[in-house]
Amino acid sequence: MIHGNRWAAVFITVLGENAAEGFACLKAMVQPIKTVSGALFGYSAARRLEKLLRGSAAQSGGLDDITIEYVIRFITLLIAKHQFKHIDLILQKIEERIDERAGTLTVTIESASPLDNAFEQELRRRIVERTGAANIKMKTCLVPALLGGYRLRAGGLYVDASVKGQMDKMRADLEAAL
Repeated sequence: MIHGNRWAAVFITVLGENAAEGFACLKAMVQPIKTVSGALFGYSAARRLEKLLRGSAAQSGGLDDITIEYVIRFITLLIAKHQFKHIDLILQKIEERIDERAGTLTVTIESASPLDNAFEQELRRRIVERTGAANIKMKTCLVPALLGGYRLRAGGLYVDASVKGQMDKMRADLEAAL
């Protein structure tokens, strides 16, 4: 069982004020590891992994050695505990905690077609007005199955203003009436 929130909590607790910088370093280091084929175990694999990580750390630039060393140890621990396969979930949980700490509200918008700038800015304005969030990070993705409209997720709030959602609701209402 994966405990993404626990791994995220450990990462952020240990790095403290450097968590955001460490997260950027972690994301940079994870990409080359995903390209390594086969199982990572044994001395030669450890040397190959360390070489990859040190190379990625050099590219991230501007970070102190302690942060880089911690990120390398964190990745090594994930691999040793056979949890690296869940790295995408762990990264997501770390990012959520960093955003929460910074007072940033992450809003996910799914739409059937690309959103125009005016609509996106108006949506941002209304969210700030209603939530009082200091910062908003908007993530958009296209979901053609929605047919039209959008779905919005912000924290515990979920709004389905899609054509598909309306059709599903009508079908449920009709089935309940019969």
